[in-house]
Amino acid sequence: MPLSEHEQRILHELEQSLYQEDPDFAERVRSETVYRHAGRYCLWSALIFAVAFVFMVLTFSRSVFLGFVGVVVMFLSGVVFANNARRMGKAGIDDISRSLHKHNSTGRDPREWIRGRFHRDD
Repeated sequence: MPLSEHEQRILHELEQSLYQEDPDFAERVRSETVYRHAGRYCLWSALIFAVAFVFMVLTFSRSVFLGFVGVVVMFLSGVVFANNARRMGKAGIDDISRSLHKHNSTGRDPREWIRGRFHRDD
């Protein structure tokens, strides 16, 4: 059911007052999506998984309990990753990849940028 003209006008006034009072917050709210939020959690959970794996490998020979703690943290970060990946879905992955391409100011392929960045002149 669409909003009435009065409701649309009130919503527009609220939006304008938010932009006037705190433009940085308004811009963050406008640019933030569920997909970016879930993608950020996927990134952090993958990083925590890698750190927990290194922790488990380094401590398992000294203490089985500490190695088990590493396994539990790995499991929990895997669950967080799977839940957020499911929340993102294909549409979220497409949204994140579009935003990454939009931030690429050169308009080149990111792989070409990396190759050019690490190319040494002999």
